[in-house]
Amino acid sequence: MENFINNIQEIPKDKKVFVFDLDGTLAESKTKIDSEMGTLLARLLIKSKIAIIGGASFGQMKSQLPENISEDSNLMLLPLDGGSLYLYQDEGWPGSRTSGGSAGSEIPEVSLPGWRKIYSQSLTDEEKKKIFESFEKAFKDTGYVQSAKIYGEIIEDRGGQVTFSALGQHAPLDEKEKWNKENNEIRFRIVAVLKDYLPDMEIKVAGLTSIDVTRKGIDKKFGIKQIIKHLGVTTEDVLFFGDALEPEGNDYPALEAGVACYKVSSVQDTKEAIEFLLD
Repeated sequence: MENFINNIQEIPKDKKVFVFDLDGTLAESKTKIDSEMGTLLARLLIKSKIAIIGGASFGQMKSQLPENISEDSNLMLLPLDGGSLYLYQDEGWPGSRTSGGSAGSEIPEVSLPGWRKIYSQSLTDEEKKKIFESFEKAFKDTGYVQSAKIYGEIIEDRGGQVTFSALGQHAPLDEKEKWNKENNEIRFRIVAVLKDYLPDMEIKVAGLTSIDVTRKGIDKKFGIKQIIKHLGVTTEDVLFFGDALEPEGNDYPALEAGVACYKVSSVQDTKEAIEFLLD
């Protein structure tokens, strides 16, 4: 695709919005964004809008933010691969309510500063039940054997997304890296079977050990389209950074959204790319 960039010297510096995948791009899997990355992002936030999009829940994503960018009105968070959108308002959100005064009069009401959910795509109980049952069928069909030692939930209900993590939601990074090297092929086999059971769902490998399931059409393409709509920009104004831009990767929908995409292979690659933007 013509909007695919893999040479740092070709990264355009004139974009208005920079969108970053989270795990594997800004931080290691489910770990906090380090202080060096936080400093780079803070510098970029001074002049540009930044959106972070990933499969984590809002709570998990927010916990990975460093203190220096955890409250910034130029930052947008899109958990659940774009299934929801949160904005930070440092002066409170204006609203309205009808109360007192003349009949029908509007008295302004301002909520406290903080993160506000703009939208959220939620799965129904019936859809979640079908997804959980389909995972069990896929495990049986592929002969998948659960690891003896797990760390937390294996299949997590995130509201708008159901996520399978082979070692549990809180597995140490070194354990996940080891599992990925030794067992990653099984994830793709499970995904292939799930697609037969769940033809109306988006199913993607994610991170080192996970599989994300969302409603059809809810992916990073959808999230990027929502960013563009909310900010009133065009696809030409957006640059995406991700580590899984291959066709089977969960960042590939960003390419399908028609925005420029730069592929990174590590968190360090991302740091160097941001330094290039700021140079």
